Amino acid sequence: MLKHICTLLICLSAITVSSQENTLKALVGGTLIDGFGADPIKNSVIIIAGEKIKTVGTINDTPIPANAEVISTEGMTVLPGLWDMHVHTMINGHADYTYWDKTYPPLFKDVIMPASAHQLLMAGVTSARDLGAPLEESIAVRDAINKGEIPGATLYVSGPFIQHKPYPGTEDFRWGVTGAEDGRKKIRKLAKAGVDVIKLIDQDQMTMEELTAVVEEAHKNNLKVVAHGHRPEEIRRGLKVGVDCFEHTGLSSAPKYPEDVMEMIAERTAQMNKGPLFWCPTVEGLYNYEYVRDNHEKLDNDSWHLGLPDSIITDIKNSIKHPDRLPYFQLTPSRKPTLKTKIQQLLDAGVVLLIGTDSGIPMKFHSQSTWNELDVWVNEFGIDPMYAIRSATYWPALWMGVADEVGTITPGKYADIIAVDGDVLRYISLLQDVDMVIKHGKRYK
Repeated sequence: MLKHICTLLICLSAITVSSQENTLKALVGGTLIDGFGADPIKNSVIIIAGEKIKTVGTINDTPIPANAEVISTEGMTVLPGLWDMHVHTMINGHADYTYWDKTYPPLFKDVIMPASAHQLLMAGVTSARDLGAPLEESIAVRDAINKGEIPGATLYVSGPFIQHKPYPGTEDFRWGVTGAEDGRKKIRKLAKAGVDVIKLIDQDQMTMEELTAVVEEAHKNNLKVVAHGHRPEEIRRGLKVGVDCFEHTGLSSAPKYPEDVMEMIAERTAQMNKGPLFWCPTVEGLYNYEYVRDNHEKLDNDSWHLGLPDSIITDIKNSIKHPDRLPYFQLTPSRKPTLKTKIQQLLDAGVVLLIGTDSGIPMKFHSQSTWNELDVWVNEFGIDPMYAIRSATYWPALWMGVADEVGTITPGKYADIIAVDGDVLRYISLLQDVDMVIKHGKRYK
């Protein structure tokens, strides 16, 4: 009997080892951008064991295990999976928010939000910050992805917006604050539910007591605060209370940020003990509007159909049938010329920019927005491509507090890796068609 038990244990052990061995992958031959900003590594080798990166080196110094699945990356750029630090998975390009918010909430959890997360992943976005959605649905979709039940980018969710007063019909995903204690209670409720970040808007309409209470309570619960920067007073107040990241390149069609605001920003970036001041400018949706309006190729691309039923696809198409008539974008042509100036002001003041897109807003699809944002930064605004890539890899992981797990291609971290045929540093728009997507060691594309 003992002999049979020993034989069984040996067999089980062999099966386990074999199973582990079969998870070995070797990415061989590509030019590696590891996320730290140094010169790319030519003829790279990356050994993946299970979910994590085991070894990083070159063909000359890194043996390839005999039992590894060898994946050639010859002629490709290999880089960490991208982050998008400002997405809205509850929406997907539909032009009528009021109609969408009335019609589709029953489908958020099981259809729309999973489809958005899957589209992000297939576009090479392995992690995303989801800013503004109903609480229960946000947590459920995030956790389902983390458990491997559905495919999608790893989501870091805020749940509902926190603001002075929710817009009519949006109470499920916008929570108003009436008094400092009410603000603290709502932050405690979000923290208890397990959100990853707090999304704050219209803070210039709150009292300073309410705003201070919200930010203090968030920090007390180890939650960072993301705040809109649409208006000068939103920025001023956000800086005073210590928000952790500003969103959007706002101030409508004003040509630049006011001098007093820039002085406050420069004073904050000079305080090294507080770390960098982060900003997620989300410029692509504005900058590319006129092009998309006059050239419908991106609207006709079916990549944004993934995971959506035909009825919703048709509904979205009908809502954007006349891009020139959308109220959402009527002021955009006046705003476009101001964007480069404002971006340069922020860079000159020492702000660290993060790639984020507002993906999901009218005509901005999760399958397209991130690479378009990178393209505008590099090819229109002249931002160094390595800076842009780090703003979509290293810095987001650091901001979210998960830099020991993802964000760079480093031994011991999760194997969130993408690859694209060609030289991304020379042609950033190659990211519009990512050839390989690996997340947590599993190849999705």
